[in-house]
Amino acid sequence: MTIAGIIALTTTASASEAIELPQFNALDITWTSVWIVFFCAIIGLLFGAMWFRAIMKESPGSQGMISVSAAVQEGAWAYLKRQIKTMIWFVIAIAIGLVFLYKPLPEFQYRGAGGIPVYLGVAIAFVMGVAASYIAGLVGMMMAVRANVRAANAALSSFRHALYVAFRAGGVSGMATVGLGLLGACLVFFMFREQSMKVLIGFGFGGCLAALFMRIGGGIYTKAADVGADLVGKIEQNIPEDDPRNAGTIADNVGDNVGDCAGMAADVFESYEVTLVAAIILGAAAYPFLKTILGPAAVGAVLALVVYPLLIRAVGVIASIIGVYFVRGKDDLRMNPMHPINVGFFVSALFATIGFFAVSYYVFGTRVPIIGTMGGKTVNFEWWRFAAANLSGIILALIIDKLTEHFTAIDKKPVSETAKSAKTGAATIILSGFASGLESSVWGIVAICLAIMASMLLFKGNPELSAYGIALTGLGLLSTTGFMLAMDTYGPISDNANGIFEMSGALKDLGEESNAHKIVAKLDAVGNTTKALTKGLAIATAVIAATALFRSFMADAGLLDIGIRIDYTQVFIGLLIGGAVPFLFSSFAINAVSRAAFQLVEEVRRQFR
Repeated sequence: MTIAGIIALTTTASASEAIELPQFNALDITWTSVWIVFFCAIIGLLFGAMWFRAIMKESPGSQGMISVSAAVQEGAWAYLKRQIKTMIWFVIAIAIGLVFLYKPLPEFQYRGAGGIPVYLGVAIAFVMGVAASYIAGLVGMMMAVRANVRAANAALSSFRHALYVAFRAGGVSGMATVGLGLLGACLVFFMFREQSMKVLIGFGFGGCLAALFMRIGGGIYTKAADVGADLVGKIEQNIPEDDPRNAGTIADNVGDNVGDCAGMAADVFESYEVTLVAAIILGAAAYPFLKTILGPAAVGAVLALVVYPLLIRAVGVIASIIGVYFVRGKDDLRMNPMHPINVGFFVSALFATIGFFAVSYYVFGTRVPIIGTMGGKTVNFEWWRFAAANLSGIILALIIDKLTEHFTAIDKKPVSETAKSAKTGAATIILSGFASGLESSVWGIVAICLAIMASMLLFKGNPELSAYGIALTGLGLLSTTGFMLAMDTYGPISDNANGIFEMSGALKDLGEESNAHKIVAKLDAVGNTTKALTKGLAIATAVIAATALFRSFMADAGLLDIGIRIDYTQVFIGLLIGGAVPFLFSSFAINAVSRAAFQLVEEVRRQFR
């Protein structure tokens, strides 16, 4: 989502410059809504803090387990410290650049609360976005590197308790992300009121930049450590994975946290903010249309369209908290940990859906019904249409959940067939796995297209509200972000717990004949599915946000009437170059992994010698 998010926000920035909201006092629920969202953000952060405290009270186990966990913690901290030292100079340079870029523009001279000019507010919001995204990733990683050993120790006595520790710890990351995201948006509204549209772009852009560093940098570290440790350990030395004799195993476990935990939290934070900013901008951009059918009442309607996405996000926070509490396993080795996780996901989605309809009725059914005349015909965009647009996002999330589980779960046909193909060599298993991956992408794209089409049909006949409806689909897709990130962070926690067992020799030290290793292995296997699910949701959100924001770009560029002429040579060349860009960035990333893995292999070989 990182590159797509930056491009989407960049192309929309110019469109947002012309948007200024009406006086907030024109609609009585405006400030009430912002305060409700603010308190929901605080509630999310408080629940995250409460879960953090509860997990820290769990026993970390034997001294050997603690030593391994401490090494992983040290490595993770070292990586993040190095990353912030690199990133800080880019943040400072871009923040200064934003000030000089917007200072000459007259529409950015207005002053918000405390006399802060809008051009300076954009730079401040940019830094806030970077900080919030980084802190969200930091909190998630800080919890993960402490919960791994506690989940491993819990597995010595109880399958159910091990799942509780791993998943509840993941919930800390989820609550930090949604809480900080909503808190930052509310602070922008408090400080800049009617000028918030211009400033919010900076906040979203800051989240994009932090995600770019943390997701790509963390991903390169993760894969390099994984490849390097396995090449020397499994192939050259013929020792099992996570063997304590392999110095690369600590780096491998560190990589799980900095890439799949801190990196993904920052990535999802960016998606969370970009979809929110997109919906707010597109809601404000509908003002000219609303004015033609509502007249003076359009002022209240556009404010309703702006605060509505914030309220939907607040609903998602509460729904995610409820969903986390419904993840309850059993002390039965036959239990598939994915089942209680799915129960929590469905419960979270159910409560979010109820909230969608309640908020939609409150805002558009009782306060600001969008009813008027257009072309001599009565136009009635009923309140349920807005709820249904959000619901299409929830349904898409559930479909992606099932598709991901089908293609990645160990008890499903694609994985079992891929494993079976390994009997005939490396070539056949690569072909089988690659084929399954390609097929999974097709069905994911079909689901995304259907969700976008459903949103367009809900507001058929009006391009402005159709684009807004697509943005609402993105909001619905990420409405349970708190729960989704809990699933994602659960992955590296359970993976690390498995590694801690291997490296510490915990079962031998205790002299127990237990099922602890089987428990953690099951949790780890499901963790791979939950990590894949979060990646799919983040990518789907990128597509939806880009689709919604592209219309704003078209309107600002004056291309709505003439369209994009692909028969023009210049346009066709641009399409070809745009299509080549993903291959270029993929090349950079793969080469970075290759170089880092080579250095790691050399170092591990040196230590073995």
